[in-house]
Amino acid sequence: MGYFLGRFDVKYPVRERHRVLYYKGGEDRLNKVTRNRLTAYSFLLPNLIGFIVFTLLPVFAALGLSFVRWDSYSPLKYVGLRNFEMMFSDSSFKIAFWNTLYFTGLTVPLTVLVALLLALVLNKAFRGVKFIRSIHFFPHVASTIAVAVVWQFLYNPDMGPINHFLRAVGVASPPRWTSSVTWAMPAVIIMTVWKSAGYYMMMFLAGLQGIPGHLYEVATIDGATSWQKFRYVTLPLLTPTMFFVVTMNLIYSFKVFDQIHIMTQGGPGRATSVLVYYIYVQAFVNQNFGYASAMATTFFLIILGFTIVQFRLQEKWVKYLD
Repeated sequence: MGYFLGRFDVKYPVRERHRVLYYKGGEDRLNKVTRNRLTAYSFLLPNLIGFIVFTLLPVFAALGLSFVRWDSYSPLKYVGLRNFEMMFSDSSFKIAFWNTLYFTGLTVPLTVLVALLLALVLNKAFRGVKFIRSIHFFPHVASTIAVAVVWQFLYNPDMGPINHFLRAVGVASPPRWTSSVTWAMPAVIIMTVWKSAGYYMMMFLAGLQGIPGHLYEVATIDGATSWQKFRYVTLPLLTPTMFFVVTMNLIYSFKVFDQIHIMTQGGPGRATSVLVYYIYVQAFVNQNFGYASAMATTFFLIILGFTIVQFRLQEKWVKYLD
């Protein structure tokens, strides 16, 4: 050890030794930071590659195809903005657009309401509460295809248990559900709310359990009723969770496809034809990939616009605990 210190003393004058030591220590810290960053990037790399290959590249491919006419057999033919112009004169696209708004406009508030009510009820300590929470969460874990098949049987107008129950309680002519132009969309909405409410219930439960208990104690001392505690304590402090639930449910509702494809195939007529299903029909049934890509690009911009508006409006109604 003395030998190395002696070599250090000979090599560097006294006035420069602190600079050398500081430089070497900083270099070691820099190398450590670099190694940590490389480790983090190595873990992120597989996900990043998957995002680029399966998300980013298809988005740019769809954008490019939206300016051409292509049926997967003929050569690509550039048509400019003609595919986008077709959307404004396509009655099926307009119906699919309004059906999407109809589905989203009912599914989102109903899901939020049901999930919030379930969370409030199950945010209490009683025997079997964990089991009941698990039961409500299970539909989210189950495959949407399998759930849609089960609900298709439940909605059977002649042999389904739902109509059997309605007849038993005195409803002479129960709805024909997925076979009815009037009831097909409500039937899909009910199934969707049932499947997704349990997942968002868990989000609300996490939000409820994150509210400090002393706030309720202060409200009790001030003589607040149960409704006042909910109105002025629980609800404001749940708005960050509610913002997340509304945003995610909005995106999911806009992208609904599986239950439509299994339960109604967009019918009867065009009663349940939503945008994603209509894009699917144009692309993989009619082989009109250019027009389908134009609709997909427009659909992406619509979802992006709604999401940006949501984030802009959150400052006015989302309350964060300081």
